[in-house]
Amino acid sequence: MALDELHCTSSGTVISGRGATHFPCPSCGQATIGRCARCRDQSVPYRCPNCGFLGP
Repeated sequence: MALDELHCTSSGTVISGRGATHFPCPSCGQATIGRCARCRDQSVPYRCPNCGFLGP
């Protein structure tokens, strides 16, 4: 796995391409949340691995 390869926090798939994103946790700001296009489109919940914040 490449060091810069990000994974979707919900599904675990490698995020890339149109519709994928990553951002700091809205609660703690410490962890990076990755979202693939499918999970974003379907509003699959994610949980921050650092603070446990649950988001859509």
